[in-house]
Amino acid sequence: MKYIPNILTISRFIFIPFIVVSALSGNYVAAIIFLTISGITDVLDGAIARKYNLISNFGKLIDPVADKATQIAVLTSLVIKNIIPLWILLIFVFKEFIMISGASFLYGKELIVSSKWYGKLSTVLLYTAMVLSLLLRSIKQFNIPTFLFTIDKVFYGLAIVSTIFSLLMYIKAFYMQGYLKNIEKDLKR
Repeated sequence: MKYIPNILTISRFIFIPFIVVSALSGNYVAAIIFLTISGITDVLDGAIARKYNLISNFGKLIDPVADKATQIAVLTSLVIKNIIPLWILLIFVFKEFIMISGASFLYGKELIVSSKWYGKLSTVLLYTAMVLSLLLRSIKQFNIPTFLFTIDKVFYGLAIVSTIFSLLMYIKAFYMQGYLKNIEKDLKR
């Protein structure tokens, strides 16, 4: 039982190639199914780990890596298929670069970084946008009003705003706890 959350997390890495190959081959329904199952395993691993007190250091490290790897892989696939513009992918890659850089500075510190509502909101908005992009391409042959084909862009916009907000909130939290002040002092030395 104690390995179930980590097995679920690792399974998300296994789903990535299936999502990407499905999306790139134009099998958007399959991509949606794989992405949805991957998302369900994300919710389950955290819920099981918290409910049964199975939280591990490995899980705390690998869970966000699985999330980001899935997000970047799907966004890259959507860029390759010309479904979304490159700049959307670049914003999320840049945000992750900043978060990883910050985490490397804080590595080994007595700091617990837990996800906050704004981080979860940006993830939900991004996943909603990605699923909508795939869904809209899968129903494109039907007689759907044109304005509906921009709804995914609305969700990307909301996800971007939410992502920038969450990044700023995490930076503020680190600063308020004194970690960024100490980094500034170390860099001046």
